[in-house]
Amino acid sequence: MIRVVIVDDHAIVREGLRFLFEQQSDIEVVSEGEDGLQAIALIEEQHPDVLLLDLLMPKLHGVEVIRQIKRLSPQTQILVLTSYSEDELLFGAIQAGALSYLLKDTRPQDLVAAVRAAAKGESILHPLIAKRVLREMRQTKRSSLQDLTARERDVLTRIARGRSNREIAADLCLGEQTIKTHVSNILAKLHLADRTQAAIYALQQRLVPLDETLNQED
Repeated sequence: MIRVVIVDDHAIVREGLRFLFEQQSDIEVVSEGEDGLQAIALIEEQHPDVLLLDLLMPKLHGVEVIRQIKRLSPQTQILVLTSYSEDELLFGAIQAGALSYLLKDTRPQDLVAAVRAAAKGESILHPLIAKRVLREMRQTKRSSLQDLTARERDVLTRIARGRSNREIAADLCLGEQTIKTHVSNILAKLHLADRTQAAIYALQQRLVPLDETLNQED
């Protein structure tokens, strides 16, 4: 069962999300909050698998909430669900540790899929957000793929395809701890913060087609 906490300052949004997740047999909403301070308290209490978080929150801004939660409960994956796509908010949230970033026009079935993906450590970006992140990546100078070993390139390609460490380990007949080490080496060599940036970098380098990893609109 995927344990979810919802934090949004609008009660109608929380009620709608709870109703949506109550229809899913594998997702349980364990608590709700309406401001940034409540978000932190709930995470300390519940340590959920996934936090759905709006960004412009009363009492404590969402980006700071993300920073504190990643320190308090590193295993909790943070899925930003907001109406705002401004670059400052977007990149602030990702740099603070948000795994996924969706806008509130996301279709219900896509949001459910994103929660399931987040529980496995897989990132989903709204198409508009994906374009902006790709633009930013193109403007940021990175180390060359030539700095990676052949095995690290194999792992990076699978990260870009949304594969979890466990799935990559099975694909390559390696231990999961070995894959974690490869991932750490990839991030260090390419000066990337997390798996989301690694996946975007792989797309930029055309290791895999864009539509294999990023959520697309019909």
